[in-house]
Amino acid sequence: MKKGVLLFVCCLLTLYAVAQKQNANYRYHIKKTTSPIVVDGLMDDEAWAQAEVAKDFFMILPMDTSFAKQQTEVRMTYDDRNIYIIAINHDNAPGPNVIESLKRDFAFMKNDLFQVFLDPFDSRTDGFSFGVNAAGAQMDASQSDGGKEDMSWDNKWTSAVTQAPGRWVFEAAIPFTSIRYAKDSKEWGINFARNDLKTNEKSSWGPIPRQFPAHSLAYTGVLVWDQAPPSAGTNISIIPYVLGGVSKDYENNTSTSYRKDIGGDAKIAITSSLNLDLTVNPDFSQVDVDEQVVNLDRFELFLPEKRQFFLENGDLFSNFGYQDLRPFFSRRIGLNAPIRYGARLSGKLDKNWRIGLMNIQTGDVKEDDVSAQNYGVLTLQRRVFSRSSISLMVINKQATNALPTDLSDRYNRNVGLEYNLASSNNLWNGKALVMKSFSPDDNNGFVQAAHLEYESKVWNFFLEEQYVGQNYISEVGFIPRNGYIKISPRAGYNMFPTEGKVLSHGVRFSSEQFFDTKMNSTDNQSRLAYEFNFRNQSVLEMDVEHNYVKLMHPFDPTNSGKGFLAEGSKHRWSAIEVEYESSPQKVFTYAVEASYGGYYDDGRRIGISSELGYRFQPHVVIGLKTSFNDLRLPDPFGHTSFWLVGPRLDVSFTNTLYLTAFAQYNQQRDNMNLNTRLQWRYKPASDFFIVYGDNYDPTSSFNVKNRQLVVKWTYWWNL
Repeated sequence: MKKGVLLFVCCLLTLYAVAQKQNANYRYHIKKTTSPIVVDGLMDDEAWAQAEVAKDFFMILPMDTSFAKQQTEVRMTYDDRNIYIIAINHDNAPGPNVIESLKRDFAFMKNDLFQVFLDPFDSRTDGFSFGVNAAGAQMDASQSDGGKEDMSWDNKWTSAVTQAPGRWVFEAAIPFTSIRYAKDSKEWGINFARNDLKTNEKSSWGPIPRQFPAHSLAYTGVLVWDQAPPSAGTNISIIPYVLGGVSKDYENNTSTSYRKDIGGDAKIAITSSLNLDLTVNPDFSQVDVDEQVVNLDRFELFLPEKRQFFLENGDLFSNFGYQDLRPFFSRRIGLNAPIRYGARLSGKLDKNWRIGLMNIQTGDVKEDDVSAQNYGVLTLQRRVFSRSSISLMVINKQATNALPTDLSDRYNRNVGLEYNLASSNNLWNGKALVMKSFSPDDNNGFVQAAHLEYESKVWNFFLEEQYVGQNYISEVGFIPRNGYIKISPRAGYNMFPTEGKVLSHGVRFSSEQFFDTKMNSTDNQSRLAYEFNFRNQSVLEMDVEHNYVKLMHPFDPTNSGKGFLAEGSKHRWSAIEVEYESSPQKVFTYAVEASYGGYYDDGRRIGISSELGYRFQPHVVIGLKTSFNDLRLPDPFGHTSFWLVGPRLDVSFTNTLYLTAFAQYNQQRDNMNLNTRLQWRYKPASDFFIVYGDNYDPTSSFNVKNRQLVVKWTYWWNL
């Protein structure tokens, strides 16, 4: 009965979710141009004189009760191939613009920038965003779950930025082939947003309450077309790659290995809103290396997907469940075996229906006794009411030619159903789901979970519960633990001074309570925090927490092989923590976190971490991440300390040529990693990469463990 409480409440709130579009009265009329447009950042084309103007932007931050002080004017038009947009960003504040770098997909809050958000189906749940900073560096993203942005998504479009006294101007052409839309729809969702760090102001055309991000699709206005948008026509893209590489494993003293690979992807538009992605022998060597962390947790850590093939409409596959309870996690695919080929059909069937269908085949690795596997996923999503949805997911993993020594030839299947609640004004959101796994030895593979959240300017309430059966198996998912019941409440209250340096401050209480399936307490964490948000966008947070853990399995609290605490042993401790993040306007930025308190086995833990950055804008950014953990425990663990140090250098010679170099020294792993990547974007979405990386053993005079060099060329070819 308790399991159904949140589901029942979600159903009641569905009545509240059915409401009209919040910014339905903000309407921009776009008209087709018959004159050519040159994307040069100059508003001298005839078409701009005929276009409607979107202006009178509203302030989001620091307060959402007035018009923006730094005003913006936007015009749009289109022809048979592109949507065109030009934005005049007026600047009446002294000093240069704040620009982190010229690198693509820069950090939103560290730049003066302009963004446009397109919701072609006006669903207020998913869409696309395009933007630039004041120096012309591009950013683009796919949007899901009401506006969450995936910056790893990449597509073809062109833009230019020019500077003039008292303003900077952005102009862009976005091809119809780069977005997905309904060819007969004459009303899209749209909004424009601007970040101006010189005045600490964030603003938007359609007003947005300050507790929500600028990319919140619940608050888009309406883009009204004078006629149905033109068809994108034949929309097929071929993206081949050619790669050469050399690597050497010094630890095992193997001979030098050479790579000569070819492969690639294809994107085929089945309709203007439904896309087929194909891949053959994909390579992801240019993808950013994961940031290392000191792992003192009992469970596996979550790392996000960055590979391009999995990203378009990726939310259809990856957003089912929760971050700590996902039946499908694409990083499982190709983890220990190469991907041979794959296909993904994803997108919208109409305004209310979305579909995702994926099939991927991996090869075998005989030396590791890993069989070839086939992965199949089907997800179907139906929009209901204002912004809510119901989703079905089916997952199948099965060996296709099991090796004699490999026992993984059995299948693993999962079926799930999920309801997502999202009110029209974004104040209420929630989720309720059930999942069932099927395996030859699966006796009770069942999951049920739900949450409900209310978020206003002043109050925040959140309640989540999960039940995961002991025998639930998801071999393609991210399920760190089994056999538990979780109850997680959270509450917060914010206050807003009318003057002074503090913009807002407030208190938050949160708790995570875990039980076994018979409701016996196994572990919990309770946390009380107070946060100050300053007008210069710096943040200070202080909190105190209490932890209780009853170990269900033996555990090494140092994760370094010194020994294990006994299964069934109980541990209690408290700790305090302070975090401070500096304002982003300065060329020198920093964030510091310090904690002190108890630890397992009546031990003590001190933790200090920092992130420093200095920019020679707009071309060079120097960064340094460090963390230090000092653990003092009874024997056999004794005194243990871990350093993690990660210096980084980003050089953007232009907005198409970037150099990234970073090192990661991880004392817990006894490893030093170096990685350098040179990227030349010689045409939109087409790149040339040189990637060099190696690993060293810091315990033996930094002897080289392994080393590799890769040269890769890609080309985005539109047929």
